[in-house]
Amino acid sequence: MRISIATAALLFCSLGAGPAAAQEVTGVWLSQTGETRVRIAACGAELCGTVVWRKTPGKDVNNPDASKRDRPVVGIRMIWGMKKSGADWNGQLYNFQDGKTYNGKMKFAGANAIELGGCVMGGLICRTQTWTRAQ
Repeated sequence: MRISIATAALLFCSLGAGPAAAQEVTGVWLSQTGETRVRIAACGAELCGTVVWRKTPGKDVNNPDASKRDRPVVGIRMIWGMKKSGADWNGQLYNFQDGKTYNGKMKFAGANAIELGGCVMGGLICRTQTWTRAQ
C-alpha cells in the first residue's frame, strides 16, 4: 500500500486545544514528494484538506466512482473529518493515486511539519509521510 500525502490524505490539529492550535495546522502544506500542495482548513468543527496544486496536473482516474474519474485532482478534498484525539487528529484520507480511502491520522512533527498516516486492516499496515509548510 502506497500512501502519498497528495494521495492519502490525513491531517491533525486540536480544536479542543483552542483556536491557536487549529491556526497552526491550517494553511498550505507540501507533500513529502514535493508534487502536491494541500490546503488544510476548518470545515465546521473538523479539519479538511483540499488539493490546491499538482506539479503534474491530472484527473482522478483511479476513483472507484466512474462518474468522478474525469474530474481534475486539483480541487479534490482528500482529507476530511479530522477530529482531535489526544495529540493526534483522526479522520479520513483519500489517495487519488490508488482511488482508496483510508483511516488517517495527523500530528505535528516540528514547527513547520506534520506527519500524515493512513492504515488498512484495522491498523495493522500503516504508512506515514511528513509534509512541510508551503506558506
